[in-house]
Amino acid sequence: MTKIKVFLADDHHVVRQGLRALLETVPEFEIAGEAGDGRQALDEVERLHPDVLLLDLMIPGLHGLEVVKRVAQHGSTRVVILSMHDNEGYVVKALQNGALGYVLKGSQVSELVQAIREAAAGRRYLSPPLNDLAIQAYSQQTSTQQYDLYETLTPREREILQLVAEGHTSGAIADRLYISPRTVETHRGHILQKLGLKTHSDVIRFALQRGILPMEK
Repeated sequence: MTKIKVFLADDHHVVRQGLRALLETVPEFEIAGEAGDGRQALDEVERLHPDVLLLDLMIPGLHGLEVVKRVAQHGSTRVVILSMHDNEGYVVKALQNGALGYVLKGSQVSELVQAIREAAAGRRYLSPPLNDLAIQAYSQQTSTQQYDLYETLTPREREILQLVAEGHTSGAIADRLYISPRTVETHRGHILQKLGLKTHSDVIRFALQRGILPMEK
């Protein structure tokens, strides 16, 4: 039997351990690896090419939605979101960015297993509380609203925006992304200009409102 290779991405080690223990009881699943931040997850998925990436949206380093978009654009790995957020906006953006599954963290293990199976087969799966019709209605509603300034940012700018919002210095960001501090500062200037922001507090506020940072931070 060909096994479904699953990669786990969640910033909580205990959560990853629990997921690994649960999924390893399913004979057809094989855990390909795990990561605690979005950038590491993306790098490992590109290296390992698992069948399914099980991803928490609120993951540091590179936001889950950005990870979904890049994985969907550049590989055959299917993405299942495992999140505590049942807001239709999160679900719509995840699906629009290329996710095939969206499972709430309060769901039964059987739902998660089914979501992984469906995604591996190229089919969509949503947790039962999430209604396809409501999500479609929300998607149509948001498509008629004002253009999202966040979408004007380049992938690199979105990555730096999150790292800035998380409190990393320009030097630390430069080391992490293998670019110069001056390049980071240039990107920061472009980000502030495009989003109409002025201060670091403005950046944090925007990140919270946009769902880039969890509200509890």
